[in-house]
Amino acid sequence: MLQILTKRLIGLIFVIFVVTFITFTMGFYAPGNPIATLMGDHPNAVLEAQLRHAYGLDLPFWQQYFNFLVSLVKFNFGTSFKYQGRAVVDVLKDGFPISLELGLWTLILWFVTGIPLGILSALKANTWIDTASMGVALAVYALPIFVLAVLVRIFIVSIDKSLGLSWPVAQWGTPWLYDWDNLQYKIAPIFVFWTGGMAFIARLTRTSMMEVLKQDYVRTARAKGLQEKFVIYRHALRNAMIPLITVLGPTLGLLVTGGFFIELIFSLPGVASIAIGAINDLDYPVIQATVVLLAILVVLGNLISDILYTVVDPRIKAA
Repeated sequence: MLQILTKRLIGLIFVIFVVTFITFTMGFYAPGNPIATLMGDHPNAVLEAQLRHAYGLDLPFWQQYFNFLVSLVKFNFGTSFKYQGRAVVDVLKDGFPISLELGLWTLILWFVTGIPLGILSALKANTWIDTASMGVALAVYALPIFVLAVLVRIFIVSIDKSLGLSWPVAQWGTPWLYDWDNLQYKIAPIFVFWTGGMAFIARLTRTSMMEVLKQDYVRTARAKGLQEKFVIYRHALRNAMIPLITVLGPTLGLLVTGGFFIELIFSLPGVASIAIGAINDLDYPVIQATVVLLAILVVLGNLISDILYTVVDPRIKAA
């Protein structure tokens, strides 16, 4: 077990290294002059040279990248170009809790609702329950998330006008607080983000469960007279979970990309708005930090998948 995790960890560190190299290279050779952008309509060659030296932009590529890696090990992403004198970590710390809260609740709801719906559809295969649930799931999954988000916002505005309500269609409220005033901000973004992922998990669970239910050991368990709930949850579901664990890492990537759409459409002050603002302002330290943090999340998702494999199927330990 320890040997497997060590090998996986080494491989994941290599992935992060490649991501940092690509990100840093793109920022280094990208068109535009971030210092000139920072100075705006008041160019000053002397001041520009001083700022380039202060930010280390007058150093050769290899030295800049080496300094970036050394700082990254210390979890120091440098100083923002736009917010002079302000650390990148300090810039991101206000938006990160919002993005984390949105992603965490969405991930929980995906699996808590998608897995039971998939199991129900598999047990009721080819019945009206299966047809209705999977038909709705397929329709929702096919609908782009940004389209659904816009439709939900239009619906909320229409309800507000017709009923005289004041349900908010933007912002997030206070992170990690769930009184009614804050919940009004959070329900719509989480609902929109939940729908597509839930449909994907439900369909994957149904397919996996139907394959497992055809296996000989499931028929043997039923022939022994075991209660159906034990057959389903102790024998079938355990093996059906392997494909779900496989998609856990990519699912975190989906959370990241989908979260950008949600945050932009609902005007959430999360990492997405910070990253988009950094792109417009050529604030490369913030851009690099955002990409690296998101890559780390995906890498951790794959590592968690490897660990869960050994929990679900102990035979993998010896593989």
